[in-house]
Amino acid sequence: MNLVTDENKEKYIEFLKKHDRCNFQQSLEWGKVKTSWEKEVILSENSEGKIVGSICVWIRKMPIFGNMMYSARGPVCDIHNEEVLKDLTEGVKQVAKKYKAFALRTEPDIEKNDKEYREIALDLGYKIKDNSKDFKDEIQPRFVFRLDLKEKTEDQIFAEFHQKTRYNIRLATKKGVVIKEGTKEDLKAFHNIMIETGERDNFIIRSLEYFEKMYDEMAPKHMKLLMAYHEEQPIAGIIPIMYGNKVWYLYGASSNKHRNLMPNYLLQWTMIQEAIKMGADMYDFRGVSGVVDESHPQYGLYRFKKGFNAEFTEFIGEIYINFKPLVYKI
Repeated sequence: MNLVTDENKEKYIEFLKKHDRCNFQQSLEWGKVKTSWEKEVILSENSEGKIVGSICVWIRKMPIFGNMMYSARGPVCDIHNEEVLKDLTEGVKQVAKKYKAFALRTEPDIEKNDKEYREIALDLGYKIKDNSKDFKDEIQPRFVFRLDLKEKTEDQIFAEFHQKTRYNIRLATKKGVVIKEGTKEDLKAFHNIMIETGERDNFIIRSLEYFEKMYDEMAPKHMKLLMAYHEEQPIAGIIPIMYGNKVWYLYGASSNKHRNLMPNYLLQWTMIQEAIKMGADMYDFRGVSGVVDESHPQYGLYRFKKGFNAEFTEFIGEIYINFKPLVYKI
């Protein structure tokens, strides 16, 4: 077990970028966005000093109870290698002692039906909470849509979209919607539209300063801002994140006006095309509700993402160790 320091951070960055299980939320760059958390990256190395596994944990003091440790989409390793997972777990326990943490909570992007990982995790002392269905029950979305791009052409991917999705993309173009890559200054327009979206769909939004911090730490290498315009007026936008072999659709916003022009469809298709050009293996549309019911308030989001022929994926849920069971229960 080792920890990432200034001396080996470049080695860790290279490991993360090249690993099939790479996730931007395990990156040092993303860690700089989350300024309210302490961070430690635990490494597992083989006898030759090569990194074979890692887990980035964030530590935050919870009022009264002490420190909580959290890992977004960790670990990064061969998830069926019990020796590596055991080494990382021992590292987690050492970091927990250092910070006097009462628990570690993770939400890995490991599919629900992975029985081999589930058995290893339970043998190592983890507990599994796998009954959440809605956004309010989780930090990271448990249900996502992921589009496989590997070795596929633009024409092939477009042809596999739902007929209505293809129609809406063409409609947006026909009606004069134009997509442009934005700058940090354009975040103000994006944020104004995000406020509209939040009020319409009843969700809390991040501050403009948060998006500006994200831009400072991630753009242009790992973040883009794409804006949709109609008659020179911004009407929608998305923020994708690029890291390693994947692209994630992280934030989206659309004005109440001109929704009939279908700008969100053209925005997604534009970024999917960019992802193909980058050589990405996957485009992750991120979260949807696990309640697939037309009466559910989030069903429209499910239908929108499904139209791109992405795969509906259910992850294993919350994996945790409670070092102080009574405190964690409370």
